[in-house]
Amino acid sequence: MAENESVKEPEIVIDVRNIKKKFKVYFDKGGQLKERLLFHNRNRYEVREVLKGISFSVKKGQAVGLIGHNGCGKSTTLKLLTKIMYPDEGEIEMKGRVSSLIELGAGFHPDMSGRENIYTNASIFGLTKKEIDARLHDIIAFSELEDYIDNPVRTYSSGMYMRLAFSVAINVDADILLIDEILAVGDTNFQTKCFNRLRELKASGMTIIIVTHDLNTIEKFCDTAIWINEGRIYYEGRSAEVVDAYYNFMNQRRLEEEAARHKAEAAMAGEPLPEEEAPAEKQEEAAADAPEVPAADAQEEAPPEIDYSTNRFGLRYIEITKARMINKHGADSRLFSTGDDLTIEIDYQIRRPLDEYIFGFGFYSLEGECLYGNNTQLDRLHITTDQKTGTIAVDVHDLPLLRGKYILNVAVVDKDGTPMDFYRNYCDFEVLSTDRSSGYFAVQHEWREIR
Repeated sequence: MAENESVKEPEIVIDVRNIKKKFKVYFDKGGQLKERLLFHNRNRYEVREVLKGISFSVKKGQAVGLIGHNGCGKSTTLKLLTKIMYPDEGEIEMKGRVSSLIELGAGFHPDMSGRENIYTNASIFGLTKKEIDARLHDIIAFSELEDYIDNPVRTYSSGMYMRLAFSVAINVDADILLIDEILAVGDTNFQTKCFNRLRELKASGMTIIIVTHDLNTIEKFCDTAIWINEGRIYYEGRSAEVVDAYYNFMNQRRLEEEAARHKAEAAMAGEPLPEEEAPAEKQEEAAADAPEVPAADAQEEAPPEIDYSTNRFGLRYIEITKARMINKHGADSRLFSTGDDLTIEIDYQIRRPLDEYIFGFGFYSLEGECLYGNNTQLDRLHITTDQKTGTIAVDVHDLPLLRGKYILNVAVVDKDGTPMDFYRNYCDFEVLSTDRSSGYFAVQHEWREIR
């Protein structure tokens, strides 16, 4: 190569320039002509501007991910690229044959067989019958539907629909492939097979645009990502950078929503909470149904048997009347961030005095796996009291749990470990995090290179 000859840049195959799109959203539109004529005043609507002027370009061979919350305009953008609909303003230029997976089963006729639908669907993408004949075996083999290919597609499951639609879309020699969430359907093995095939197509020079809420897919597969927020491009760049920014934004928004909820609850402090937000009410009702425990000076009776299979069990000599998770702002919450300080408070009522009371808590996965558990006995703390009621609190520093939902268990037992009041699945709580690690715990670490 000559010194003055520059490396040729890949050509731009998708060029989107300042596109805008509005929709009329009807409040109560008549479904029949008679209704529209007689009740014309029902046809009230509002105009919603879904896209407010977005522009971007995609080079040949790039994989681009579109992300954003529901209703931000991702799918609308993809439908504009496929020319299912057209923009109100702006221009879109596409170079080459376009294949798309926009909606499950789009282009399929339910009464036609899978084989017949292959011919129909592939012809929509511009293939001739001769070209389809040459690809038919590969399409059927990839879909793994050999035993069902001559059955009507109305008998197919959603996963079978996806297999057939994907198999057609990747075998039409397209220059551009557009995918909208469809790969969320199907079993894990076939999803892996699809992504391996997508990597091959990307390596061969195909341009791919994916709309999905699966940010791991965006980060691992896509070169760049475009974050659309309220009809505008909020951030565009390397996929990992955009995904991190989106996580931070969504975490902050969740925390702000939680703070607003606490503020609203504080303003309504005199009103009872809805049943689903006050699990302690149910628990207090259950406590009222607990068997009577004889006083200490009464004649000794055999303690009732404990049914360990239930979510709440124990002798009830001491009862947990309520437990709370308190965030760093001092509010009762079910939403935290990795690294937060929080406090677990356990209110109790003594019905029969014991020599010692051992309180404990545990963090569990949704599958019931114990992630961490502790109690006052393990920490060599001896709780004795003459009070009938009270509260025990434990402060948790630098919460190490990663992003996800978890379960809190709380319990009180006697010094021999006999359950007095043991709550499985007392409540669930959610943890937000910007840590991209896998697993359950954030482990402090730092990478360095040793030469």
